[in-house]
Amino acid sequence: MKFRLLPKKKAEESAEQGQAIVLSINSNNRGLDFLAELFQKIRPADVNDKEAAELKFKAFLFQLQEDRSLLFSLRKALLSQFANSDLTTALTESGLLSSRGFIQELGSKLKHKIIPALLEPTDFLFVIERLFYKKNDYVWIEKIDSELWKLFFQRIGIEVNLNEPALNNQLLQSMQTLSYRLAMMGLEKEITRLHDERDDAVFPFLEQSRLVNMLLEKKKNTHSMHDEKIIAAGIFEALHNCLQSVRFIKEQRKNVGTSLAETFLLTRMEQHVERILLILDAVDNDKRFDIERFITYFMTVVRNQNRKNSLSEFLSQNVGLLAYQISEHGGRRGETFITKTRKEFNLLFLSAMGGGFIISFIAVFKNLLGKVTLAPFWQGVAYSTNYSIGFLLIQSTGSTLATKQPAFTASAVASSLDSSKLKGRPDLDNLAVTVSQVSRSQLASFAGNLLVVFPMTYLLAILFFKLTGSKIAAGEEALALLQAQHPFQTLALLFACFTGFFLFLSGLIAGWVENYVVYAQLPQRIRLHPVLHHSLGKKQLNWLVNLVENKLGSIAGSVSLGFFLGMAAFIGKIFGIPFDIRHITISAGNTAIGFFGLEGPVDYRYMATILLGVSLIGFLNFFVSFGFAFFVAVKSRGIQLRDYPEFLGILWRYFRKRPVDFIIPTKK
Repeated sequence: MKFRLLPKKKAEESAEQGQAIVLSINSNNRGLDFLAELFQKIRPADVNDKEAAELKFKAFLFQLQEDRSLLFSLRKALLSQFANSDLTTALTESGLLSSRGFIQELGSKLKHKIIPALLEPTDFLFVIERLFYKKNDYVWIEKIDSELWKLFFQRIGIEVNLNEPALNNQLLQSMQTLSYRLAMMGLEKEITRLHDERDDAVFPFLEQSRLVNMLLEKKKNTHSMHDEKIIAAGIFEALHNCLQSVRFIKEQRKNVGTSLAETFLLTRMEQHVERILLILDAVDNDKRFDIERFITYFMTVVRNQNRKNSLSEFLSQNVGLLAYQISEHGGRRGETFITKTRKEFNLLFLSAMGGGFIISFIAVFKNLLGKVTLAPFWQGVAYSTNYSIGFLLIQSTGSTLATKQPAFTASAVASSLDSSKLKGRPDLDNLAVTVSQVSRSQLASFAGNLLVVFPMTYLLAILFFKLTGSKIAAGEEALALLQAQHPFQTLALLFACFTGFFLFLSGLIAGWVENYVVYAQLPQRIRLHPVLHHSLGKKQLNWLVNLVENKLGSIAGSVSLGFFLGMAAFIGKIFGIPFDIRHITISAGNTAIGFFGLEGPVDYRYMATILLGVSLIGFLNFFVSFGFAFFVAVKSRGIQLRDYPEFLGILWRYFRKRPVDFIIPTKK
C-alpha cells in the first residue's frame, strides 16, 4: 500500500471558524495509540448533535489540510495498521449475518452479550474496537454528511497498490470465500422453489463463483489486464443477476408467503453481494474506486462492532420482512373495515349490531361460568372457551367486533405511506381521507356493538330472572361488576391497555397464520393428501380446503384472543399481580347485568362515572391496539414518519373543512 499527497484545497469557511484540534504529533503515541487519541479529540460531546459533530469534523479537516506534519503522521499510523493487520475477518464476517441460522445466531449474541468474544491484536476488527470503543460511536459517524467523509478519505489520499502481496492475497481470499458462500446459498430450496427450472434459479450464483475463481487464476498466472477487466465485468453482471433473483423472490412473497428462514437467507445474500462488489471494485484494475461504497462499508463495520451483540438490532433486521408480510395480510383484511360510501357504512353498522347481539350472550355466560366452582386454571379455560366460541360465531355470521378492527386498519393506513410499494411519494391528501374513513368506520362499529349490548344484556338478565327466580348478579356482586369498570378507583384503564395489546397480538397471529398457509402451500397439500383424498367426499374436501385457505387465519386470531382474555385473570392470580382484562363490549354487558342486579336506588353520578369508564376502556382498547399495529406496520416497511412532518397540518385542515366525514360518510 502506498500513499500520495493530494494538492491543497480551499478549506470550508465554516471550518475555519470552528475550534481547531490540538494534537501533539511529537508525543510518544504511535500507530494505534496515535489514531485512538486522534479520534478521541474528533468525537463530539453529544453523539446526537449533528451540527456539533460536523463542525468539529470540519475543523479537523481544515487542520489536516494546513498541518502537513499531522497529515503525514496520520498516513503513517494508518499504514502501520494496514500493514500489520489481517483484513480477512473484517471483510468476510463483520456486518454479515452468520450462516448458523436465526436461532443459533440469537443464542450466540446472548452468550457474547455476557462475555464478549476475544479478538486477536492482529485482527483489523481489534483496531476498529480500539478506535471506536464507545457503544454509540456509530451514531455520530453516521450523522456526519457522507460528503465530509469523502473529503476526509480523499485528503488522507490512501491509494491501494495491488502489487503489495499481503494485501492482494487478503482481498482475493476474502472475495473467494464470500463467492463460495453465495453460491451455496443460491442452491437452497428457498431460492429454487419459485422457479420453473432449477438451473435458471441457481445459474447466476454458480456463474459468479466460476468467474471469481477464473479471475483469481488470471491474477496468479498471466496478469493480463485486458482479460482481468473482461472477467471483472462478467462478475459484476452475474452479481447483478443474483440481486435480481433476490428481488424476484421478495416480489412473490405476497402470493407465496415468506418465512423467518427465507428472510434470514435473503438478507445474507444481499449482504454478500454488496461485500463482493466492494472487493471487486478494489481489485478490478480500472483505476477507479467507488468511495461511496467504501464509506458505506466503513460505517457498517463501525456500527456492527458497536452493536454486534445488540439483540434489538438483530431482531429488528431479521423479523422486519416477516412482519411486513404479516402486516400485509392484515392490511388487505383491514381494507374491508374501511367504509367509503354510505351503503358500506350502514352495512358495517348492521354487522356491528349483530356482533353486539352475540357479545350479550358471551357476557351472560361468562358471569354464569363464574358461579361454577372450578380450580383457577380450569375456570380460565372455561372463560377462554366461552370467548373463543363467541368470537368464532361473530366471524362465521359476518358480524363485526369493533375492537378487532384497529389491528387490521392500522396496517391498511401504513400501507398508504409505503413509498416503495407506491413507486413514489405517497398522496398525503388522500391519506387524510383514509384516516377520516377509518375514524367513521370505527365509530360505526363501536356504536353498533354498544347500542345492542346494553339493552340486549339487560333483557337477557331479566329473562334469566323470570325463568330461574334469581339474578345473574345481585347485591354486592352486582355492585362489584359496576365497580370493576370505575376509571379512577380501580385499575380498569390499565387492564384496558392490556386488552388492547392482546387485540393487537391476536391480529398479528392471524396474519402469521395466513402467511404460513400461503408459504407452506397447505391448501394444495390437503387437497392432495392421500388419506383425506380417499376418506372424504369431493364436497367435504373442498370445504376443508376453503376453510384452511380463507378462514384459518381468522380462526386462529379469534381463538387466541379468546384465550388471551380468558386466562388473564388466572395469570394475575397465580403470580399475585394486578393483571386482568377490560374489553369495552364485555364491560358494557357486565355493566348492564350489574345495573339490573342492584337492589337499592341508583346514584346517577356514580352510574355516569361507570359509563365514562366503559367509554375510556373502549378508547384505550382502540388506541393501544391501533398504536402497536401501526408501529409494526410502519417499522416493517422501513417508513420514517419524520419524512412527512406536514401530514398533521393536512389532516387538521381537512378536519376543519369536513368534520362530518370523520363521523359519517357524505351522500356524495
